[in-house]
Amino acid sequence: MEDVMALRPVLLCHDDGGTLWPLARSSHPKPFAPVAGGESPFQIAVRCLCVPGSVEPIVVTPERYRFVVQDQLAQVGIAPRAILIEPAARGAAAATLVAAVHIAAQDPDAILVAMPADHVITDPHAFRAAIIDALPRAGADEIVGFDLELEEPDTGRPLPEPEPANDAGAGVVQLQRMRPRGNGDRPRASRPTHMVVCRAGALLAAVTAAVPGAVEAMRAALDAARNDLGFLRMAADSWTPLSRQALDRAMGAAASALPAILRSDTLSDARDWNEIWRMAQRDESGTATIGSATAMGCHDTLLRSDSPHVELVGIGLTDIVAIALPDAVLVVRRSEASRVPDAVAALAAMRAPQATQLPVDNRPWGFLENLSQGARFQVKRIVVKPGAALSLQSHHHRAEHWIVVAGTAQVTVDDAVSLVSENQSIYVPLGARHRLENPGKVPVTLIEVQTGSYLGEDDIVRHDDLYARD
Repeated sequence: MEDVMALRPVLLCHDDGGTLWPLARSSHPKPFAPVAGGESPFQIAVRCLCVPGSVEPIVVTPERYRFVVQDQLAQVGIAPRAILIEPAARGAAAATLVAAVHIAAQDPDAILVAMPADHVITDPHAFRAAIIDALPRAGADEIVGFDLELEEPDTGRPLPEPEPANDAGAGVVQLQRMRPRGNGDRPRASRPTHMVVCRAGALLAAVTAAVPGAVEAMRAALDAARNDLGFLRMAADSWTPLSRQALDRAMGAAASALPAILRSDTLSDARDWNEIWRMAQRDESGTATIGSATAMGCHDTLLRSDSPHVELVGIGLTDIVAIALPDAVLVVRRSEASRVPDAVAALAAMRAPQATQLPVDNRPWGFLENLSQGARFQVKRIVVKPGAALSLQSHHHRAEHWIVVAGTAQVTVDDAVSLVSENQSIYVPLGARHRLENPGKVPVTLIEVQTGSYLGEDDIVRHDDLYARD
């Protein structure tokens, strides 16, 4: 446990391209979705790596997910050491390297463990044991990469045969040397996870040798970074010219030729719905049900409903994945699960909001949920956290009527400020400057009815905003 407490955890948060649609979408991607049915992969990883008394995590994320990161950390009671905002996506290698630069500025000998936040740790004890097993190699300046052992070998790269080792961690297949397999051996495979354990200084030295100037550019991006509401926003002019391909190659060249191989029951990359079926608890017929779902005579099937208002029933299905949310349903053969991103792209081409947006939209002040919509009206449920406030704003094309159903809101409409309590309402005329705040200790819940000729979210003119949004 002491070894884990000394590590510097780094979580890499990125959109995965819709592999677990409709549960995860670009507005709220896989790292933050309840993939395993409870906490998000991000929260599971933070809990696993940040044991009581350990060093706080560093999180690297695009700007659009910064408040989700902040909220999910607060939900598990862990404060970050830093949340680094990427000006542009440059992949897992770049995110790992900039975290290493940040860590090395204080302690170049510190050992970091960096992992994508969309991977699901299924056995925390074995996962920690695998990291501890890699520490001697990291202390000797190896860049220890981690691969994931696969059950379907044809989707990965050949895995060398393991040899027994007395010091192998509980969650790792210990590899001591490459050896050929006999013709009768069961083929095995692994897939890279973009997870590394290494000294921060050793990683920077290796990348500097492979891509001269890259580390200096990252230092410049951090040196010129500005603190924005507790986030560290890196300078775009130094960050943006970095080549993702060059950094990926440099990270691959720096990593040890002998990766640690994590067992499939220790970590999952949750790469598609077939993998979620494999992770799930299944009955004797190989069928898993999650949420409001019922299976009758089904085999090797996953049925999942994430809405209490949608009952999903499968009868006589074999090798099927069916996922239901309030606004979208996916039905696919397990063998075709890798094609789900193609469906997301097709929906996006049709401008279907379900392609990218969940019915519940998380905001820094709380969340809103679309309940109903027509040609000239829209109804939403809005929940505002204690102490939070919406921006001071106005609209060119719509008026709004707010009905408070829980808590007490402070509402500004032009020059008038009033308290609106449960079962009370207030009208916001078209064009009026308005703001809603929660001055209390409990969440405020209201029903918003919008009316007008155009109801798009881009009809918002912000005059003042606590969260520095445009």
